[in-house]
Amino acid sequence: MAEKKATLSIDGKQLELPVHAGSLGPDVVDVRSLTANGLFTYDPGFVSTASCESKITYIDGDKGVLLHRGYPIEQLAEHSDYLETCYLLIYGELPDKEEKKHFEATIMRHTMIHEQMVDLFSGFRRDAHPMAVMCGVVGALSAFYHDSLDITNERHREICAYRLISKMPTLAAMTYKYSIGQPFIYPRNDLGYGGNFLHMMFATPCEEYEVNPVLARAMDRIFLLHADHEQNASTSTVRLAGSSGANPFACIAAGIAALWGPAHGGANEAVLVMLNEIGDEKNIDEFITRAKDKDDPFRLMGFGHRVYKNFDPRAKVMKQTCDEVLSELGLEDDPLFKIAKRLEKIALEDEYFVSKKLYPNVDFYSGIILKALGIPTEMFTVIFATGRTPGWIAHWHEMISGEYRIGRPRQLYTGETSRDFVPVSDR
Repeated sequence: MAEKKATLSIDGKQLELPVHAGSLGPDVVDVRSLTANGLFTYDPGFVSTASCESKITYIDGDKGVLLHRGYPIEQLAEHSDYLETCYLLIYGELPDKEEKKHFEATIMRHTMIHEQMVDLFSGFRRDAHPMAVMCGVVGALSAFYHDSLDITNERHREICAYRLISKMPTLAAMTYKYSIGQPFIYPRNDLGYGGNFLHMMFATPCEEYEVNPVLARAMDRIFLLHADHEQNASTSTVRLAGSSGANPFACIAAGIAALWGPAHGGANEAVLVMLNEIGDEKNIDEFITRAKDKDDPFRLMGFGHRVYKNFDPRAKVMKQTCDEVLSELGLEDDPLFKIAKRLEKIALEDEYFVSKKLYPNVDFYSGIILKALGIPTEMFTVIFATGRTPGWIAHWHEMISGEYRIGRPRQLYTGETSRDFVPVSDR
């Protein structure tokens, strides 16, 4: 039982509500008993509502803290890799050597997709947005891998998790290849997760693509730093879809659809649009002035974060990776990246941005890295979705493994009250 109580007084009537404490973070008021008293809360966007109990990820936006199963994201990015972080998110603990080896081998053995799925791509227009294609092909996985869709079976849930993590990079690369009219490149299981993705993206049948280890590591870090971010819009969508008993492939497709929105997964794409809009270093001062003008609609994209009121902890790691990639590729003097570096310097030193804590965030640096790797901007959110897959799976699995109810948010109705129908001849 909760030790603390909150008292709500309405029209002279007092209701006692339990107050629960988590292992970290603020206490929460349990309002579930309100409906029995003819009341419910009003919280647009659910920004003050804990929709679930979770042990996966913790964020302290004021302090700039991000923990996966208790491990700081900075430590994971420096000492771990993407697949090990996937294991951690799903199973709750870091693997030992044998567990890590087995997990990695299993993922890399299942990177191919059913050959009939190739035919699905021809049903899309070549100029379709890659996220539109991903929504379709990921949802279609349930039509090809329906042998393990019993969500009450723990082994089935595990098989689906393995299939999704292993096949998402393949589908993402196929989406890109289809858009540019090149033949699909089959996965190479002797490469690492990030390197295999780059190979499928950029190799062609007529010439071999040599994976640069610096770029492969950068790709792995991008996936890792996007692996989970608590109860964001797409993760909450996955949970809501899953609460109806939908299969995991459908739930992840729903998460992809939610991620597609420019306010969520499209932020790093918006960074490149902004850099192209600025166009030249000589225009930076003009755009900085516009950004400070509250009456001007222009905003610097990739600076500040809705959750983090301090420096985004993922951005610190991504900045280092960004510098490594630009140096490796000799792009320090590229005009677009020089604009980005100048903006970064201004944001870290200018009193206006510092006072408002508008620091460069993970989207700012990841957008620059992906552009440097030769990945087109319309593919950025697809890569975000690929990286976020283990987080979505972990939250779905956590919910399905415990007690849960189908999601059913309420509303504050402000429409017409009851009225009688009038035949069209009398209107």
